[in-house]
Amino acid sequence: MITAQIIINGLVQGVSFRYYTKKTALSLGLTGFVKNLKDGSVEIVVRGNKDNINKLINWCKKGSEQAKVENVKIKEINLIEKFNLFEIRY
Repeated sequence: MITAQIIINGLVQGVSFRYYTKKTALSLGLTGFVKNLKDGSVEIVVRGNKDNINKLINWCKKGSEQAKVENVKIKEINLIEKFNLFEIRY
């Protein structure tokens, strides 16, 4: 199990990106959260097996139907917080 932080830039707010991220993460058995950032980007913190996190990352590169992803930054992080589910944070 690993934990990763993913930052997605582009037209990713107001296009159901967080909703579809949650749906995709849950289908992959991942836990964590997704939230909008003040600079217009979206942050995902996700925990799970590396293969499924990579599948989520690949989805993020395209995003929801109306999204226009410009850049995806990924880094593995050490996080004390444990997640029981995947949620949208506000």
